[in-house]
Amino acid sequence: MLRFFRFSSVLLAFSLQAQPPAGNYMMGKTTGVLPWLEYGLGSDRLGGSKMTSLDTGILVKVVDSTILNYKVQLSARHLAYLPKTNFQRDDSLRLSAYYLTNSWKVWGDDRYDYITVTLDEKLPYKSMQLVNPSRLVIDIFGATNNTNWITQLSTATGIKNVYHEQPEDDVFRVIIELNHPQHWGYRIWYENRKLVIRIKRQPGDPQLKFLEVAVDAGHGGENNGATGTKTGIREKDYTLLIAKELEKVLKEEKAKVFMTREKDTTLSMPERIAMLQQEEPDFLVSIHLNSSSKDSIRGTSTYYRYTGFRPLSHYILKELLNLGLAEFGNIGSFNFALSGPVEYPNCLVEVAFLSNKEDEQLILDPAFHKAVARQIVAGIKAWLRSCNEH
Repeated sequence: MLRFFRFSSVLLAFSLQAQPPAGNYMMGKTTGVLPWLEYGLGSDRLGGSKMTSLDTGILVKVVDSTILNYKVQLSARHLAYLPKTNFQRDDSLRLSAYYLTNSWKVWGDDRYDYITVTLDEKLPYKSMQLVNPSRLVIDIFGATNNTNWITQLSTATGIKNVYHEQPEDDVFRVIIELNHPQHWGYRIWYENRKLVIRIKRQPGDPQLKFLEVAVDAGHGGENNGATGTKTGIREKDYTLLIAKELEKVLKEEKAKVFMTREKDTTLSMPERIAMLQQEEPDFLVSIHLNSSSKDSIRGTSTYYRYTGFRPLSHYILKELLNLGLAEFGNIGSFNFALSGPVEYPNCLVEVAFLSNKEDEQLILDPAFHKAVARQIVAGIKAWLRSCNEH
């Protein structure tokens, strides 16, 4: 029987440092909407630091428990935490002594390249974006190499090369070298016991008139967001005003625009992510207004989680600074829900601080909304030009 610890947070954290006795575990599979793994038990207002999102139906070995999460053993040397709501216990499952990889296939259609890796079981994985040179690395936990051939077709035009390594006895690594420096997104899922990695190619002519841009107005409905220090204006109202100005400028550039909301609507983060994954835009810009407990802090900032998506946020910030705004920075590894999807480049823009009286006055001005929209689009166009240079 698995012994689950339910002590105080301090004692609980201490207890989780030790490995449970041999055989003291529970088997099951991932379930629910957007299963994800966290590295550890730390958290802040955005939640714990996330390792990866997962497909449903993936084999999971639980070795311990906290109030909200299960501690799962991915391989001999790797552990993570899975929300209890994303785990379905199955006592009929049995661990095998080992799980093998088999043959691969690499091919493409008119928009994506695909890699399929046949496995003995649906095993957990994590992915990493790397740059200079651009490549994807996918670690499959619990898998041992038995791949003796990789069939590669010429239809996979966005991929330069694929190969594999076995960095640990039970960690199998897939390396995918890309033909373009910019990462345009990817998706990982299982078809039966075949791991599918779908990679979006760089558009043949990356100009706005050929692309679809998703624009997200932060907060909305029951979620007011931050409020102005002097006037009490609500973040949700002004993010929508700026987002609509951004929509206008993008349409002037002949871009196709998808708005996550166009009125004062309550939308959860999973709902936004689901609609974006269904829409499959080329990239996303999410509009927010910042706030701080210190009213002296002001300025504009952009945010990204994955290093392969950083360039979009870098170019947008550079253009916003031309408005004379103070610089709050370009912030990476940002644990915001809409920064989490890997299917498309994304950038969160914190336009200015509602908690600062000078910034608040700017936010009140409709002319400022138009200027912000123009500079965001200028940043997008500069980013697209940089993609065309390679």
